Formats: sequence, structure tokens, C-alpha cells
Amino acid sequence: MSTVEDKPLVVAGKTYDSRLIVGSGKYKDFNENQLALEASGAEMITVAIRRVNLGQNKDEPNLLDVISPEQYTILPNTAGCYTADDAVRTCRMARELLDGHSLVKLEVLGDQKTLYPNVTETLAAAEILVKDGFDVMVYTSDDPLIALRLEEIGYVAVMPLGAPIGSGLGIRNPYNIRMILENAKVPIIVDAGVGTASDASIAMELGCDGVLMNTAIAEAGDPVLMASAMKKAVESGREAFLAGRMPRRLYASASSPIDGTFF
Repeated sequence: MSTVEDKPLVVAGKTYDSRLIVGSGKYKDFNENQLALEASGAEMITVAIRRVNLGQNKDEPNLLDVISPEQYTILPNTAGCYTADDAVRTCRMARELLDGHSLVKLEVLGDQKTLYPNVTETLAAAEILVKDGFDVMVYTSDDPLIALRLEEIGYVAVMPLGAPIGSGLGIRNPYNIRMILENAKVPIIVDAGVGTASDASIAMELGCDGVLMNTAIAEAGDPVLMASAMKKAVESGREAFLAGRMPRRLYASASSPIDGTFF
């Protein structure tokens, strides 16, 4: 049995066994979303308030009828917002819909083509939301200085992108992620860009506290099977990080050294 002790993922004072966070967009229906969520082992699911019905549209199917807030942490997000004002308004609406729920995911986008974060507007929204009593997890660029500034403002988790949203390109700049991790005192969760299980493992092997993904599961040929694969990838990546990888070497190192042999 391993003697390495892992620290749990704690977000806004709540402890989570799973380090995988999944989304609720792009599935063919709520049932498929529920099955994928169960297969992933995730305990937190992010929901785009502007795109998914949580009760704001009384005559439409409600996600909360399928996915219980008593069993899962619902993480409302501000997807589709391009200004700080829109993002703040959306968070306040989510708090009303979810009976005072304070945990939200902030994302303020720069443009529709890249969906890259607008850091200036993100910082502006950050100040308002923290003062307004929200516990905020924030989607941002992989800039180490911006990540540190967001942490200083009072965010409960910083979520740098691995690659553009929905691109499936994987972790494009692991060195920046590592620099963010070196200075962080809050959970660092890679958000966006994961395409397959190996991408999730890489994020965890870097030392990230978790991974958030949606498209990689929802657009897979078999979303439920991919969700299961992602669960295993996050777990194995975390174990590899804790174990500590062997050093990289330019030349070979024999598995069975000749020193001390009999002949």
C-alpha cells in the first residue's frame, strides 16, 4: 500500500472525492447527460444559465428534474457573456433560481470565434462578485500573473484553459500551467481544451487539482463510455503525480544494471 497521502479537493469549504467536473451542454437530451454524469463519478456539474433551463422557463424540461441538487453540486456558469455586467447579472439570476446558491463559475468571453477569455472584463466582474458574497470559480487564460491576481481578489478556484473551448487540442502550454501551480494557494482546475483521456491525465500529472470538461464527453461517439474513461484518466493522472515520475534522461539507463553481477 502506498505511503503517499493525498489532500482532498476542497472548493468553497466543501470536500469532493472526484476531481472531475463535467458539463451539461451538447448532449442529445437530459437522460444522456445524466448517464454520462453517473459514469464519470463527478460530484459537480456546470450549467450554462443562458442555455439550460433550471426553472426560468416554466414550460420546458428542467435539468433539475433529472439531476438532483441534493446529490450533485450544481455549478451555474456565465457562458455566453461578453461583458462584466452581463456576467454579474447572470450570476445573480442563478442565485435566485437556486435559492441563494453562492457557488458560480465566471467566464467572460472575448469573441465568438475563439471563445478566449476577456481578462479585463473578467477582472472587473471578479471584484463585484466577491464583494457581493459569491464563491467564484473563474475561467481565465493561462497567464500566471492573471491567475495570481484573481486568487488575490478572493476567488475560490482558478481555472486556466488548456486550449480554446471545445477545441479538443489538449494542454497546449504545460509550462504556464506549472507556473500557475507553483504560486497557487487555491485549487487550480484546467478548464477547456481536453479532447480525450490522455489530455485529462496530463493535466493531473502536472499537479492540477482537477479538470473540467464538457465537449470531450458530450461529442464523443459514446459519451457514457468516454465519461467512464475520463474518470479513470483523472484518477490515474493524480496517482502518477503523487508517485513522482522518473527523471528524463538523454541516454539509456539499463533496467538491470551490470554493477555487482557474478560474471
